[in-house]
Amino acid sequence: MHAPPSDLRALLRSGLSRSLASLGIKVATAGLTYAMYVVLSRTMGATEYGYFAFGLSLATLLAVGAGMGQQTAILRYWPEEQVAGRPAKSLEALRAGGALTLLAGAAISLALLVFALVAAKWSSAPTAHLFAAAALIAPLALAEYWSSALRAQGSVWTALVPRDILWRLATPVIVVLLFVAAIPLSGWQALVLAALVLIATLGLQALVAHRRSYSVAPALGGVVPYWRAHGTPTIWFLIGTVIDSAALNADIIFIGLLLSAESAGIYFNAFRTAGLLTLFMFAINLVLAPVFARHYHAGEMRKAQAISALTAWSGFVFSVAVFALFVLFGNEVLSLFGTPAGSGYWALVLLGAGLLFDAATGPSRIVMMMSGHERDYVRIFGGIMLAGLVVGLAVIPVFGLVGAAAVNAVARALASSAIALFNRRHVGIDTSLLGAFRVRRLRDAAPGAAT
Repeated sequence: MHAPPSDLRALLRSGLSRSLASLGIKVATAGLTYAMYVVLSRTMGATEYGYFAFGLSLATLLAVGAGMGQQTAILRYWPEEQVAGRPAKSLEALRAGGALTLLAGAAISLALLVFALVAAKWSSAPTAHLFAAAALIAPLALAEYWSSALRAQGSVWTALVPRDILWRLATPVIVVLLFVAAIPLSGWQALVLAALVLIATLGLQALVAHRRSYSVAPALGGVVPYWRAHGTPTIWFLIGTVIDSAALNADIIFIGLLLSAESAGIYFNAFRTAGLLTLFMFAINLVLAPVFARHYHAGEMRKAQAISALTAWSGFVFSVAVFALFVLFGNEVLSLFGTPAGSGYWALVLLGAGLLFDAATGPSRIVMMMSGHERDYVRIFGGIMLAGLVVGLAVIPVFGLVGAAAVNAVARALASSAIALFNRRHVGIDTSLLGAFRVRRLRDAAPGAAT
C-alpha cells in the first residue's frame, strides 16, 4: 500500500523543520567547540594543549565503550517497542541502558586510573593527563546516552542544549577568566575542569527533563531481564560504536604516541575542523534516526526511504560548500589555533575528502543499526576501518600527519561505499544520493516484516 504524497510531504516538512532546529544547535555547538579549542590552544601552549587533545581523545574513545552501545540501542528500541504497543518495555530499555552506562563508565574509569598509576611508577613520561582523562569518561558516556534517550522520546532542545551549548560555553569562559587572573591551565587541569563543568550540566539536564516529563533516570532492577532480551544485539551495538569512535580518535592517539604531543594537537585541530563537513548530516541524523526506526519497523518503506533521501541530499549539499571553503581558506581557519602556516592543511583537505564521500552515501551507518543489521555493520565498516588503523600505524612514522589523513580518507570512502551497497541489497533502502529516485517505487510492508 502506497503512502499518499501529502503524507510524505508532511513527513519531510516536519523532519526538515526539526532538523533545522537541530542544525542551529549544532552550528552553535561547532562555534563554541572551536572557541573552546582556540582558547585552550592559545592559553596553554603547544605541549600542554597536545596533552589535553590526547586526553580528550582517549576519554572520548573510552566513553564510547562505557556507553555499552546503549546510545544507539535506545534509538532503536524505544520507537520499536512503542510501535509494537509495549511502552513499558521501552521505558525498561531506557532505564536499563542508563544503568549499564553508569556501571561500565565507573569500571573503565577505574581501569584507566590503575593503568595511569602503573605508568607513573614505571615511566618518566607525564601521566597527569591520563588521571584527568579518567574523570571525563563516565560524564561523557552518560551525556551521550541521555542525549540519545531524550531524542528517542522526541526532544531536541532538552537533549542537545545542556551538553552541546552550556558545557562548551561555560568551559572556555572559565578558562579565559582563570587566564586573566594569571592562572593558566595545564593539560590535565583543563581536562578536570571540563569534567566538572559537564557533571554540572548533566545535573541541570536531569532537572529540566524531569520537569518536562521525559525519562532519563537509570534503574538497576531491569538490567538483568533487559540483558537477557537484548544482550547479543547490545554487544554488536557496542562494538559498532567503539569502531565509529576509533575512526575519529585513534589517529590522534597514535600520532601522540608515535610522533609528539605537538603533532597530536595539530592533527586534532585538523580532524575536528574537517568534521564540520558532516555538521548537517549529523544534525539531521540526531532527529531522524528514531523516526526512521519507527517507520521502518512499522513497514512504511516509502517513508523510511524518503527520510534517508532527505538526510543524504541535505547533508551532501552542506558538505560540498564547507569542503570548498576548506580548500580555499584552510590555512586561515587552522591559523586560529595559533599553529604555524601550512601546519595541518593537507591533513585537513584529505580528511575532508573522506568525509565528503561519507556524506554522499547518506545515513548508511545509522540505517544499518536501526534496521537490525548491527552485526553486518561491525563486519563491514569495522573490518575496513580497523584495517585502515593498522595501516596507519605503519604509515604515521614515515609520512606523518598527511599519511595518517590519507589512510583515514581512503578507508572511510571504501567503508561508506560498502555499507551503502549492503543497505540497498539487504535492507531495501538506498541511503545514497540516488535514493531520492526510489521513493515512489517502493511498496510498504507489514509491520515488522522489513526487519
